[in-house]
Amino acid sequence: MTVLVLLLVVALSGAVLRILPFKLPLPLVQIALGAILAMPLFGMHVQFDPDLFFLLFIPPLLFADGWRIPKRELFLLRGPILALAIGLVFFTILGIGYFVHWMIPSVPLAVAFALAAVLSPTDAVAVTSITGGTPVPSRLLHIIQGEALLNDASGLVALQFAIVAAVTGHFSLMDASIEFVVKALGGIVAGAVVSWLFGQIRRRMIRWTGEVDPSSQVALLLLLPFAAYLLAEHFDVSGILAAVAAGITMNYTDVLKGGHVATRMQSGSVWSMVEFTFNGMIFLLLGLQLPGVLGNAKVDLAQAGGGHLWYLAGYILAITLALVLLRFIWVWVSLRFVLLRALVRNEVRPRPGVRLIWTTALAGVRGAITLAGVLSLPLMIREGVPFPTRDLMIFLASGVILCTLIFGAIGLPLLVKGLKLPGEDPRVREEREARAFTAQAALHGIENEQRRIEREADENGIALASRVAARVMSDYQQRLEAAGEEGDVPQKARAEAGTERAMRLAALRAERTELYRLRSTHHINDETMGTLLREIDLAEAALTGLHAG
Repeated sequence: MTVLVLLLVVALSGAVLRILPFKLPLPLVQIALGAILAMPLFGMHVQFDPDLFFLLFIPPLLFADGWRIPKRELFLLRGPILALAIGLVFFTILGIGYFVHWMIPSVPLAVAFALAAVLSPTDAVAVTSITGGTPVPSRLLHIIQGEALLNDASGLVALQFAIVAAVTGHFSLMDASIEFVVKALGGIVAGAVVSWLFGQIRRRMIRWTGEVDPSSQVALLLLLPFAAYLLAEHFDVSGILAAVAAGITMNYTDVLKGGHVATRMQSGSVWSMVEFTFNGMIFLLLGLQLPGVLGNAKVDLAQAGGGHLWYLAGYILAITLALVLLRFIWVWVSLRFVLLRALVRNEVRPRPGVRLIWTTALAGVRGAITLAGVLSLPLMIREGVPFPTRDLMIFLASGVILCTLIFGAIGLPLLVKGLKLPGEDPRVREEREARAFTAQAALHGIENEQRRIEREADENGIALASRVAARVMSDYQQRLEAAGEEGDVPQKARAEAGTERAMRLAALRAERTELYRLRSTHHINDETMGTLLREIDLAEAALTGLHAG
């Protein structure tokens, strides 16, 4: 019953966001809804196993991030991405770990490092949700996405080492470094192997059955991140990196790159739903935990030497500001090294402004992975001995998530507006060029098919093929003209394409309305309506997926 209520609230959170008189990030709305459910009026309480929580939520979210991220940009921007995803993570863990231990001396250093580790991963989805309608420069967005993908892995692996240190009381930097490399490489190999095996299984299924069943393919795909994670954990390597590696290599091992339209559409829809639901559930659980965690955090604070309640708010604000400042310092120093290296190589590089550095610093929004990580802290060190200051750590991490969301929601839209990056990748030009190349290929394909028909048909067939080919080719010719560079012809073609698109959409929506009328008056049955409705939906999806200009 509780799960059904949570799913209902997640589904309604998008509608709640739209009816609000002011703009808020969706995660904040979901946290607030969770807190409302925890009020005495509803009295909902969720108790869960941290290990089970980690297994259920982390692998699919990391797999989806790895699958979605642009692989070319991940490679081309590997320098700044790795600097943020690995260098900044360990810089953050050291800085925040010692800072928290200094600020709250009763928190053991290993526990402070565990808190710093869960605070090091950033959330690219939260960044895009809080910038509103203001577009983020694509190069900066790709860097943030790549950082968020890889620092999820590095931060959570570091968290596991910190937990082991807190539980056992022993830590060796040399041993941890060697073990980190072994676990990381092992996890990457495990994820790649699982993706490869999945591709082989798909090939066998297609070969044996002769066709692709979209439902079974999507079901197998949903199990893939869990298989990668569990296989890696079985061999005592990083299941986190295995899930990431499985997602990244999915595009290279996928055999459904041809005409399997239904499977691709269902996979995209299902994974969008999974990401939305899992992210929403995590933020709802944060809201549900807040009242209880606040009470337990006050107990931890009292045991730690006392202090007023506002101390907790002060700690959260101080940690948030320290995170932003450390991120600003790291980015500033990294850019200075880039400029110095360019100077040594006699390369000309534009000097990035302070506004860009502040934008990158505020873009370090914490989100679902941080919450999932902190909620996975063990309840006990051993039988009868609770994990030290666990509830205080959860409350501090939750407060930092809220603070970074609020700071980002206020500052990022102002900083991003009008921000231009040197060397910005020309995404619009790339898209137009791709449309031009695909339209040319389509025209050649039509011509080849027309010649094939004319070789085998009589005079009537040849005339029919000629008329149909001319009609189909006119659509692609218009797309080819619209994909040209600026000028009178492309502008007219794009205006014509936009008008035609609007008319086709109006026609499709009129068709859909008429279908519902025919069904309500019993002129057609549900099966007929479903078949025709799917055709209309696919046609509208194709039209709305194209940019008019």
